[in-house]
Amino acid sequence: MEKHVWTVVSSSEVPATERFDWFADMVSREVVPTAISSECPARFQAEAAVLDLGDFCMSKLAYLPLQSRRTPALIRRSDPEQYQLALVTKGSMVLSQQGNDCCAGAGDLVMWDTSRPWTARSPARGGEGELVVLQLPRNIVPLRTRQIERLLARRLPGGHGIAAILASMMKSLVDNGDRCTPQELDRLGTITAELAAACLAHHLDIEGDLPAETRAQTLSRQIHTFIDHHLGDPELTPSVIAAHHNMSVRALHQLFHGSGESVQVRIRRRRLEQCRNDLARPELRTPVQEIAARWGFTSPAVFSRAFREACGLSPSEFRALKIKELGAGGKRR
Repeated sequence: MEKHVWTVVSSSEVPATERFDWFADMVSREVVPTAISSECPARFQAEAAVLDLGDFCMSKLAYLPLQSRRTPALIRRSDPEQYQLALVTKGSMVLSQQGNDCCAGAGDLVMWDTSRPWTARSPARGGEGELVVLQLPRNIVPLRTRQIERLLARRLPGGHGIAAILASMMKSLVDNGDRCTPQELDRLGTITAELAAACLAHHLDIEGDLPAETRAQTLSRQIHTFIDHHLGDPELTPSVIAAHHNMSVRALHQLFHGSGESVQVRIRRRRLEQCRNDLARPELRTPVQEIAARWGFTSPAVFSRAFREACGLSPSEFRALKIKELGAGGKRR
C-alpha cells in the first residue's frame, strides 16, 4: 500500500470465494503473520487500511467473527519485534498471551507482543469486529520488557484519563490521516507513540520512569484536552487548571512557556474558534450573545472586541458574511 495514505480496501472488491484468503494475506503482510480461521469463510467480509507514520504504523481492521493464532513457527518465520496496541472500536476481542486472558470491548485498549505466541478471537455472536492497531517497535518504547509484560492481554479501559486521550488520537488519525502531509504524519506518529507510552506507564504506576520530555509533553496534552472540555465554564482559570492537575500555577505557566501562547491566550483562542464555528453554521439560529456565553464569555463587550481583533469583523458581520457565501455557493450549483 502507498506510504503516508490511508488506503481502504474492502473485501467487496474481491471475488466472494477469495475474500477470506485476501484478508488473511493482508493481515500477515501489513500487520503480522498470523494463522486466521473463520467458521464461515464463504460468507466472510472485511475491510482493511494501513497508515504509515514514519517510525510507526497504524492499521484499521473491520471483519466478521474470526479466530487468529500467532504460533512459534510463525514467529520463527517472521517477527517485526513490535508491541501492538489495539483500540477496540466495535464488537469485542478475547485475547490470551503470556498466561494472561482478557475480553476487551468497544472503547477498550489491549496489547500483545509479536515475539510471543497468542490466540485471539471475536465472539461468533458478537457481530462485526473493528480494531485500530498501533504498531510500536519494541526498541522505541521507553519501558522495560518486564514491566510491559504485566500488561500483555490485559483490558485497559479507554474511557478516561490518558487512555481516553490516546483513544481519541488514534480515532482522529483514522478519520483524518489522509488530510495530512507526510511530515505531519511523522510528527503525529511520534505524538501517538508518546501518548501510548504514557498510557502504559500510567497503568503500571511508573510514570516517573518515562523520559522527562515525554512526561512534559503528555502533561501538556492532558491540559489542552482539559481546557477544550471546559471552555464553557467562565470560571476556567490557570488556578483551576493547575489545581486539577496537582501542580502550581507557576509550573503551569512554565509548561506553556515557549509554546507561543500563555494559558489565558490558549483559553481565549479556543473559545473564539468555537464561537466562530457556531456562527458559521447557517442552521444554528442562536443569538450571538448566547453563543458567546455558551463558550465562556460573560461580557458581550469583551467578546465583541476579542472577536473583532481575531477575525477583523464583528460577530454579526462574520455570521452575515458566512450566510452570504453559502447562499452564493448554492446559486452557483
